[in-house]
Amino acid sequence: MPVATLPADSPFDRRRYPDGLVLRSWTAADGWPHRAYRWPAAGASRGSLLFQSGRADFIEKYLEACDHWHRGGWAVEGFDWRGQGGSRGADADDAAPADDRTSFDPLIDDLAAFVADWQARTPAPHVIVAHSMGAHVALRACAERGVSPDALVLVAPMLALNTRRLPTWLARLAIAGAVRGGRGRREAWKDDIDDPARQLRLTASRDRYEDSQWWKRERPGLGVGAPSWNWLAAAMTGARRIARRGAVEAVTLPILLLEAGRDELVAAHAIESVARRLPDAELVRLPDARHEILREADGQRLAGLAAIDSFLARKAPPR
Repeated sequence: MPVATLPADSPFDRRRYPDGLVLRSWTAADGWPHRAYRWPAAGASRGSLLFQSGRADFIEKYLEACDHWHRGGWAVEGFDWRGQGGSRGADADDAAPADDRTSFDPLIDDLAAFVADWQARTPAPHVIVAHSMGAHVALRACAERGVSPDALVLVAPMLALNTRRLPTWLARLAIAGAVRGGRGRREAWKDDIDDPARQLRLTASRDRYEDSQWWKRERPGLGVGAPSWNWLAAAMTGARRIARRGAVEAVTLPILLLEAGRDELVAAHAIESVARRLPDAELVRLPDARHEILREADGQRLAGLAAIDSFLARKAPPR
């Protein structure tokens, strides 16, 4: 396991915006308004790092991880995916609606457009770090839209859903049946944010879990609810596209995949399969980590950050 590169008692305040970080707007080709951020390097730039989070996430949840990269000299940017966080659009004033989408293709298009602009105006090397659903979108953007950073890091990537004891084919049938039966836009389950089991599906760090709930109370428009049946169907469709022979084999850029050993949300076998299929991939498994590796208790979080640092030092060195 990599050696941690941050002290466990890091004084970073996760409940305030750090000095130098600027929130801004970015508009997609179809006019959808996105909330984005820029955090320029404090001195000579190590390079440019784009961080993209997962389903139902928002910029504020990952300020601590971004601070780590910023302290390492990276200029850090990112944006909230359309439909969530500060990019919810017309329903931004509604209280935590179901997370409903029928395809990830608009997200892939958004990322491809943002990256083209980002690479044109920022110094190399350019690296993308993406978590969970964001990692799914980032990998497909590279495979299907020709997005080509100098290196890519996929953190607990959602390359297939973890259906637990239910066979994937049966889960797919159940989800399709719910959509056909008119329940597509409804939440597939109800989230109870006070349920300890919900926290432990994400992170062993109660403090970091509470940070995300604090931000949603402070900025009520940031939250969305559980995924809809449509969302689950879109995730299944995306996973099948990734699993097709030839779908990712032509992505030749260096890629690091971080697998959480105690992940209950995404399928480990899919991560391991894709790692074998990619021409230039490294797989690091953190046996005791839960899904939100970058927001985990310090032992697993710091090990994840150390693995990323080591990979980027080798595959995207300063220029």
